[in-house]
Amino acid sequence: MRTTAIAAALVCAGFLHAASARAAEATPALRDQLVAITQAWVDAIPQGDKSVWQKTLTDDAILIDEFGHIQHKKDAVDSLQTFPAGFSGSIELRDPHATQYGDSVVLQAEEYERETVFGQQFVVRYQSLLTFVKQSGQWKIAAYEDVTMPTAPPKLKVDGLKPADYVGTYRYAPDRAWIFSVKDGVVGYVSKAGRPFNALDPIAPDIFTSTDDERSLLIFRRDSHGKVIEVIERRKFNDLHLARDADRPTR
Repeated sequence: MRTTAIAAALVCAGFLHAASARAAEATPALRDQLVAITQAWVDAIPQGDKSVWQKTLTDDAILIDEFGHIQHKKDAVDSLQTFPAGFSGSIELRDPHATQYGDSVVLQAEEYERETVFGQQFVVRYQSLLTFVKQSGQWKIAAYEDVTMPTAPPKLKVDGLKPADYVGTYRYAPDRAWIFSVKDGVVGYVSKAGRPFNALDPIAPDIFTSTDDERSLLIFRRDSHGKVIEVIERRKFNDLHLARDADRPTR
């Protein structure tokens, strides 16, 4: 029994070693070829060029966008439309890396997107992951997923803001509280004494965004007398309610 278990473990280890040995950084030539295929694929979006997507995707390709929406080839191709007048955009692939597993390659790259909406300029950055497979001698995209990279939004000047109104302790459990204060005119909080100060960006009276990667909304709610009684952290489409301690001073 012991001998069989050891033998099985050795076989398993050998298999895993062989599997890992098959993974290798793709040659620069192959990486550049896949980047060129991907670049042509994203370049087809503003023009609504279905033919490029038709020949670039495998028949069973799965695409997952930054919102978690899942599309298969037919839906993805059918959804392509030429950008309407007043809208334009381009995507530049940056810092690509490719790992080859036989007839499959995983390509990771940043998508640096520039958008123009009736003269207004926007930049959105994504991290994308594509799986290419070789079919009949051609490299095709079998899977694609991207996520939006956190980017600091423009600062807004908010009139009528009263930072002192928010100072206090807000609790979501008996032993869990955030302590809000104002430092150099900036509203923020610590989640525990001694922790770093989390600065907030105002976007309207009583409404802020966090400055971390999540960019959560923080909404201060007032009672009928105008006193702040609660803060709601809205993150990942959910609300965390924190009630203000009534017995704490709110200087």
